[in-house]
Amino acid sequence: MKFGVAFANIGSFAEPPEAVRLARAAETSGFESIWTVDHVVVPGGYRSKYPYDPSGRLPSGEATVFPDPLIWLAYVAAVTSTLRLGTGILIVPQRNPLVLAKELATLDHLSGGRVILGAGIGWLEEEFRALGVPFAGRGKRTEESVAAMRALWSQEQASFEGSTTSFTDCFLRPQPPGGTIPVHVGGSSPAAARRAGRIGDGFFPLGVRPDELPPLIDIVRSSAEDAGRDPTTIEVTVPSNTTDSQVALAEVTVLAESGADRVLVPAVLFGADLEGSLARYGEEVIGRF
Repeated sequence: MKFGVAFANIGSFAEPPEAVRLARAAETSGFESIWTVDHVVVPGGYRSKYPYDPSGRLPSGEATVFPDPLIWLAYVAAVTSTLRLGTGILIVPQRNPLVLAKELATLDHLSGGRVILGAGIGWLEEEFRALGVPFAGRGKRTEESVAAMRALWSQEQASFEGSTTSFTDCFLRPQPPGGTIPVHVGGSSPAAARRAGRIGDGFFPLGVRPDELPPLIDIVRSSAEDAGRDPTTIEVTVPSNTTDSQVALAEVTVLAESGADRVLVPAVLFGADLEGSLARYGEEVIGRF
C-alpha cells in the first residue's frame, strides 16, 4: 500500500513556508506522494452541485485560495527528492492540451520523473463559462487531450488527429524522462470508472465509501478488458479521513482488501503539530504496510 497527502495546496499550505514544511515532513515520514486540488476561478453564487459533499457546495467556500496546482508542485519539488507530485485532480478539459503537456513534461523533467496527472472533467459549469470553454462534451475532450499529450510526450515528432485537437509533426521538449506521465482518472461515477479502464494508468474515486469501491473497480477492470488492456496495471487511489492510528489501520486494511493501492489523507487532518502527526502516522500506519 502507498500513502499520500491530499488537498495539499489549500488552507494554510497555500503559503510558501507551510507548503515547504508539509512537503518535507511528508517525505521524511514515509509518504510516497503529495496531491493538489484545482480551480482557476470559483464564480460567486454558482448553482452547479459539488458532487463530493451532501451540501452540494464547496466545503471551503467560494473565496478559498486555490494556488495553481502545477506551480505549487514545482515549488515543493525543489525542496524534496522522492515525493511523487500528484494532481488530485486537475481539470483537464479547461486547458489547451499542448500547453498542458508542456507544463507537465517540464515539471516531470525538473523533478526527475515524479509527476502523476490526476485528471478530472470538472463539475463547476460556471467556471467553464467564465473561462470561455464549453461545458458540454468535456468528457470526450478530456480523453482526446490525454491521447494528444501522450503523443507529445512519447513521439519524436508528434502528430495527432481528433475532433477537438489536431496537430502535425510537432516537437515538444523537454519530454518526460520515462517517456510518459501516469494519468489517473478522477471521479466516482460509473462513467469515470469506465474512462479509467479505457485510458487510465490509475483510478481516483474521491468520496466513496469502502463498500462502494469494489463495484467501481469491477467496472474499471471490465472496461480495461474490453479495451484490450491489462486491468491489473491500473492503480486505485482512495481517500481516507482519519489520522487516528488504530482507526486508520482498520480502514486501510479494508480498503486494501477492496482493491485500493494507495490511500490519501487530507493535509489539514494532521493539525498544528504537523511534523509530529505525520511522523506518528508514518510509524504507526505506513510502517505497518
